[in-house]
Amino acid sequence: MKTTKKTNLFLTALALGMLFSCNNEDNPVVTSENAAIQQPSLLNKECSFVDNNWSSTANLYTSLPNSGSTTGSSLIVSQNSSVASFWGRSAPTFRFVRDLSNSSSTFNAISYSNGKIYFGEAIFKWAYLRDSSNLINVMILAHEYGHQLQYAFGLPSVRENTARPNELEADGFAGYYLRRGYGKSTFASIATGYDAAFAIGDNQTTSPGHHGTPAQRRSAVRLGFLLADPTNSKLSASSFDSNFFYYYSGVLNGTYRQALPESYNREIDSLIRLHADELRRIASGEMSDEEYYNLD
Repeated sequence: MKTTKKTNLFLTALALGMLFSCNNEDNPVVTSENAAIQQPSLLNKECSFVDNNWSSTANLYTSLPNSGSTTGSSLIVSQNSSVASFWGRSAPTFRFVRDLSNSSSTFNAISYSNGKIYFGEAIFKWAYLRDSSNLINVMILAHEYGHQLQYAFGLPSVRENTARPNELEADGFAGYYLRRGYGKSTFASIATGYDAAFAIGDNQTTSPGHHGTPAQRRSAVRLGFLLADPTNSKLSASSFDSNFFYYYSGVLNGTYRQALPESYNREIDSLIRLHADELRRIASGEMSDEEYYNLD
């Protein structure tokens, strides 16, 4: 798949909106969403400069005008609290980023280690045009909140020389939330979400910023969805981490030689093993789109 600016989505990254007032307290030193790839730290004092992850002409807003309806942006703001509550935590600071001079520069969403999530207007509109229910935007937010959980609990437990474990786990957190927290009971109902995950994968496997191949990102969403089976007990963030990598690694190499996951559950184990070959074929790219879209 051709790599473009859009395929690097979820990287570590005045008109009608309400401009967020910036000061020293609001903008402490920040790092990018991927703990393994630090961005230069900055102390920001002016709203005309968000931080070095964004264009110098970008601004922070609490809402978005004319972005597939203001209701859509309001949904994402409310979901910021809902996702955090689902995981038993307080909501991070949430702001939209707009750049009236260079709108394409906001095709990004970033989770910061100091408890902030910044959501670009361009990525919001792109997701809305693909699905006007805003399910993709909810998935993006749930992915970014997955990084907040990683910051809070020292996750992921698996480390590599690229961002792949961080990003695949965040995709898994998103798949888990869409089913268990957002109420999407069938895999078909999140089709646009896993399509988006596929679209933003990359094949730069040796790059430090590698997020996982398109097929791997698709499989991570599927695994998160399966772990969210409502007949099983809800997992904590750390339990999700140990289960996610136990099964994801086992699927990829055909073995389950690592320690049993935290909160090991025979029912979960039976379910995932039933889907093990399916997950392997998704991650390897062997499964056709038609078969994938028709999974239970």
